[in-house]
Amino acid sequence: MNVDVVVVGAGPTGLMLACELALAGVRTRILERRAEPQRDSRALTLHPRSVELMDQRGLLDRFLPLGRTVPGWHFAQLPTQLDFSGLDSRHGYTLFLAQARTEALIEERALELGVEILRGHEVAGLSQDGDGVDVQVRGRDGSVETVRAGYAVGCDGGRSVVRQAADIDFPGTDETLTGVLGDFALIDADPLVLGAARARGVLVAPLEGGLTRLVYLDPERMRVPAGEPVTLEEFRTSLIRVCGSDCGIAEPRWLSRFGNATRLAERYRSGRILLAGDAAHIHFPAAGQGLNTGLQDAMNLGWKLAAVVNGWAPPGLLDSYDEERNPVGQAVTENTEVQTLLAELTLVRQYQRPAVALRKLLNELLGIAEVNRALAAQVSALGTVYPPATPGADPLVGRRMPDIGLTAAESDATRVYDLLPAGRFVHFNLAGDPDLEDAVTPGWGSRVTAVTVTERDDHADLDPVTEVLVRPDGHVAWATRTTDIAARRDERREALTAWAGTPS
Repeated sequence: MNVDVVVVGAGPTGLMLACELALAGVRTRILERRAEPQRDSRALTLHPRSVELMDQRGLLDRFLPLGRTVPGWHFAQLPTQLDFSGLDSRHGYTLFLAQARTEALIEERALELGVEILRGHEVAGLSQDGDGVDVQVRGRDGSVETVRAGYAVGCDGGRSVVRQAADIDFPGTDETLTGVLGDFALIDADPLVLGAARARGVLVAPLEGGLTRLVYLDPERMRVPAGEPVTLEEFRTSLIRVCGSDCGIAEPRWLSRFGNATRLAERYRSGRILLAGDAAHIHFPAAGQGLNTGLQDAMNLGWKLAAVVNGWAPPGLLDSYDEERNPVGQAVTENTEVQTLLAELTLVRQYQRPAVALRKLLNELLGIAEVNRALAAQVSALGTVYPPATPGADPLVGRRMPDIGLTAAESDATRVYDLLPAGRFVHFNLAGDPDLEDAVTPGWGSRVTAVTVTERDDHADLDPVTEVLVRPDGHVAWATRTTDIAARRDERREALTAWAGTPS
């Protein structure tokens, strides 16, 4: 094999996946058709779960100083915002950070881990057999060479060459409306002007370098195909029509049109070829969920694919990637379709009155704490729960492990996430049983960090849990509340074998 895994696409998803693979010692090469990193940023946010992922890998200090935290977020641009601050997380906020900056920070980490990134290299063809994948790569000089890899992962966007080569269907709906965005160096900063624009549904967002982004839907131009270029004249004319002012825009750095085509891959795996990010799901950028969903795909897939490459994966582990993440992709595409429909109905003249009434009703519902919390958990991805592998599992299984404060024997860790940067399983002995680590370390010590917790913060979900096995992606693989030491021993061995493979 030339490499263990070829990742196609150097966007946030591909870079994050490569980091996870390299962290586990997997030889990884990224192929990116663009010769240079993308300068412009379609996405601008890291939602709470994505912020948690960076925290889990010890990377958050690189991100926080460069972004701006926002405690609330929107659903369908309704006036009542989703309250992320009330969710069970140390990071109950959206981090406002341009995609280009996010990519640069993750690439920095990938290079530190030894990932090979080849820009200006395009996939010209791809085929697989029982032992590996052959990737035909066209280089900067136009020549084509074949790279042999154990696995290939398509992180190459909605028009994924990898997905097409793997013959994976991409069902969904075609584009029916488009919006426009523009990044401007000059704009009228009068709060009254920008406030009036926001009141008419225009998104106004300050960016790095003194730029300001405006995003809106123009009812008279929302059927224009996404492929048609946006001109400054069109942007100004539409802006005046939408909000009564051109907001003083000048010196555009980027103008773009985007559509609401919505598709979800029929499956995320075909043999030795897998999909993640926009290659697996595309949708209208409602509530800024696309980039975040891709990062979370990468976090789920990385350790599982590494386990297969490194030879210790239990049966069915790699299949669980599709089983866990495909339903998440479906939930995201469905809620973005709902948000897009609400926006479209408001703009279509014959539906305006009932659409306004519907938005008013939904806005009132968002004022109900339980409703707000449920939608906030979905959009933030903090509410993502993976189905348990066995019936009758503890309610904690599949959920995110709470990042509680703790004191651990023979460790400087002060909270759960301190123990996750290595990308290994972590077994928490919450009962304080003596010698419990000796039951884990001999057979699984190369894959599982065993920790005896001597003190910990109270948390309703962990009372009276006695042991927890946390996956490398921070979700709970197994938990038990029994105090019977013999019973726990059998459960523990079964869980460790099912998730961390046969003991060495």
